[in-house]
Amino acid sequence: MKKPAYTDEHAAAGVKAELPDIETWPNQFGQYEIEIEMPEFTSVCPKTGLPDSGTLLLRYTPLQRCLELKSLKMYTLAYRNLGIFQENVVNRVLADVVKATDPIEATVTGDFAPRGGITTRVTATYKRKKK
Repeated sequence: MKKPAYTDEHAAAGVKAELPDIETWPNQFGQYEIEIEMPEFTSVCPKTGLPDSGTLLLRYTPLQRCLELKSLKMYTLAYRNLGIFQENVVNRVLADVVKATDPIEATVTGDFAPRGGITTRVTATYKRKKK
């Protein structure tokens, strides 16, 4: 039997990596949407070691906490040398934003640059459950 090119270790790479905390500050207003674009996002393919780059777009509706942008920048810069699949990047960023802000809803879209003639766009969404 041929050994698979991609292993379970590749698939899980970076998902639980320690990254800088995302700081927040108190929301001063009611519900509104915040959109943050990160056009120079970079990470590393855990299989090939080649760089992945693209734009992350975060849209969220804060409840009580808003993201502090400098800490978000430091958080995303930590991916620069992290081996992690593009799909995992988007889901990890969403999970960390939800953990930090406890928003009403949030969506992260990763629009990754072409590699080998293929572009990838990954979207993950969180919606707060109604109580």
